[in-house]
Amino acid sequence: MLYPERFSNLPAHAWPRLRALLDAHEGGGVPIHMTIGEPKHAFPAWVTDVIAQNAAGFNSYPPNDGSPELRGAIRDWIKRRYDVTVDADTQVMALNGTREGLYNAVMAACPETKNGQKPAILMPNPFYQVYMIAAISAAADPIMVPATLETGHLPDFASLPAEVLNRTTAAYICSPANPQGAVATREYWTELLALAEKYDFKIFADECYSEIYRDTPPVGALQVAQEIGADPDRVVIFHSLSKRSNLPGLRSGFVASGPNTMREIKQLRNYAGAPLPLPLQAAAAAVWGDEEHVAQNRALYVEKYEVADRILGNVPGYASPAAGFFLWLPVQDDETAALKLWRETGVRVLPGSYLAQTVNGENPSKTYIRVAMVAPIQETTRGIEAIRDCLYPK
Repeated sequence: MLYPERFSNLPAHAWPRLRALLDAHEGGGVPIHMTIGEPKHAFPAWVTDVIAQNAAGFNSYPPNDGSPELRGAIRDWIKRRYDVTVDADTQVMALNGTREGLYNAVMAACPETKNGQKPAILMPNPFYQVYMIAAISAAADPIMVPATLETGHLPDFASLPAEVLNRTTAAYICSPANPQGAVATREYWTELLALAEKYDFKIFADECYSEIYRDTPPVGALQVAQEIGADPDRVVIFHSLSKRSNLPGLRSGFVASGPNTMREIKQLRNYAGAPLPLPLQAAAAAVWGDEEHVAQNRALYVEKYEVADRILGNVPGYASPAAGFFLWLPVQDDETAALKLWRETGVRVLPGSYLAQTVNGENPSKTYIRVAMVAPIQETTRGIEAIRDCLYPK
């Protein structure tokens, strides 16, 4: 029986690798899970009421691009958050989780060849794994660009040779970055937009962590594009309620761009989409319209930043995250550190190399572990203290 060759050499995914590393060993204490970025704060209590009030919608097929109410709520949020005006009918589409959109954007918006060559899709290394799979699925070359301490934990796409940039059709960029928490500045976005204009490629801006920050809201890709007069079709933004509103199980996100790009994305979804049920769309519309719970949620993460800074501030190489809810901690060897931590303390973290690919014999994340600060403050504090005492003893 034949199967696609393009997926035959994929490395094991992060979570099976983690289980293979840790599960054969007994944990050294009550388990504290700091691996997956699954928010554990309470979501707004009224969400279930909205779903129940709209339960009759389960009897209807939902519209592929989102209900008018949901698209209008997203339009209004983009205006409030970024002062960017988009058309709800032609520039916004609801997603069944942003991973769907991040994957399908390549299928819908990237050509099969460019300048007579096999296309390239750029992405940071480390990166959210769907970027690579989207590129491979579209028969493009995934080009992993190091996002390291030396580059401010954001990829320096301009450092790539012209041969690669000339066949680039899109570049993924995550800001705030998963896992490092780095935030792209206006200058970074401006330079990336100029590079995309020069070499004619799209920017896929994964901004799912945009609402978790210390005090200054991260600037957005579409926001900077409007400020400098760039073509909105060149920028595609992706957002989610998973982190912003502690609703990963709602599977509600959106994609927005210029009308031409969105026409192509919507056309593909007409044939291959899996839209969110109408009662969940009603809940999502209400959640996008409320900021009080977002501010409360953000305050809880700011408290955790302060806990991490207090406990780990004297660790050599510790970098306090600017945004997001991960710690990106330096170690000698990521798997050795993760196994030691589990066996001695019961704390589970993710080896950094599981989020990256080895390029030219080097994995840029081999000397880091990712720590998700998603649990309640007391559990997070115990976990961070255990990490300090186990991996960074005085």
